[in-house]
Amino acid sequence: MSMLRPLRSFPSSPTAVARAALLGVLLALNAAGPARAALFEDDEARKAILDLRTKMAQNEESQRARISDLQNQLETARRGLLDLSGQIEALKSDLARMRGQNEQLARDLSDTQRKVADQSATLDNRLRPLEPQKVSLDGKEFQADPEEKRQFDAAMGLIRRGDFNEAVSAFTTFLTRFPASGYSDSVRFWLGNAQYGKRDYKGAIATFKAFVAANPDHPRAAESLLAIANCQIELKDTKSARKTLDDLQKAYPGSEAARAAKERAAGLR
Repeated sequence: MSMLRPLRSFPSSPTAVARAALLGVLLALNAAGPARAALFEDDEARKAILDLRTKMAQNEESQRARISDLQNQLETARRGLLDLSGQIEALKSDLARMRGQNEQLARDLSDTQRKVADQSATLDNRLRPLEPQKVSLDGKEFQADPEEKRQFDAAMGLIRRGDFNEAVSAFTTFLTRFPASGYSDSVRFWLGNAQYGKRDYKGAIATFKAFVAANPDHPRAAESLLAIANCQIELKDTKSARKTLDDLQKAYPGSEAARAAKERAAGLR
């Protein structure tokens, strides 16, 4: 009997095991020799070989199926990764777009706030001239609309230029338009002066008398009495002038108008 060489180690895969088993059977048959060959009939040997081949084929088919399944799984995973990558890129794009929109909204908000501030400042500047203003005149403080102040200042400008006819018209219009104005008392005083300037002495006397009667404590009341006396002198009404000058000195002693009245009375004949 010949000695068998030691078998080398075979791979542990199912196909390798089946092949090793078939080889073992063939080697065993060869080693048994003619004495034991009779124990196996040809049909049984062929059957064993066919069974082994069948098992090998089944194992190979199973492996191919397994590999195909793994490949399918890998392909599915690859497509899933591609889809996920696409979704991530889409999210990045959306995020970038939203960031851009937020930045634009922030710029728009800043621009809107600046425009509102500018418009508010412009509106304030436009409304400020229309707001009542504090005025201090002849010892009296009051609130006056800008238009009141404008018309009063314009009328006073006419007085300073010596345009007495226009001044009378301006002051008369003022009293009609603003009868309750804080300027009214001063307007009546200067109206009398404008009438005196245009030599409307009777009109000036009436205006000054009404002024003094309504405002005996006004800072210009004594000055108004002196103006009345001057008008009476211009009208050659010396008697009335003397009485007016005397009343002035009695009502407002110590005033500059009273000192002027004393001098004027001394000069009357």
